[in-house]
This record gives sequence, C-alpha cells and structure tokens, in this order.
Amino acid sequence: MLSVLVANAGRVVSRHELARQAGITASTERRCDSILVGVRRHLDGDAITTVRRRGWMLASESASAAASLL
Repeated sequence: MLSVLVANAGRVVSRHELARQAGITASTERRCDSILVGVRRHLDGDAITTVRRRGWMLASESASAAASLL
C-alpha cells in the first residue's frame, strides 16, 4: 500500500486503484482504510490526505520519508 502511494505521490489514488495495485482486490472494500490507519501511524500526521469521495494522496514533500520506510 505504501509503495503504491509513494509511486503516485502528489496524485489522488482511489480505493479501487490502491487495492488493485497493492494486490488486495480479494479483500473487503474497506481493507484499504484499515491498512492506511497503520501506514499513517508510521508517517507524519499530514503525510496522507483523504480526498473525500476520491481517495487518498501522499504529500509530495513526504514521499522521501515514506520511501525510507520501504
């Protein structure tokens, strides 16, 4: 999940696209939400922005810090 956000830093990624690229399409629809809770715990609070009804976006300035966690 984090690698997908890093690859798309600064761009909004939908729940469907995150699940597809992360390989968790067989899971429930809300699985992305629960995984992102854990990812947010390891990053700065403002690193991942929720864009209502569209998806999530990793802030461009947080991409290097996120990439170091990979």
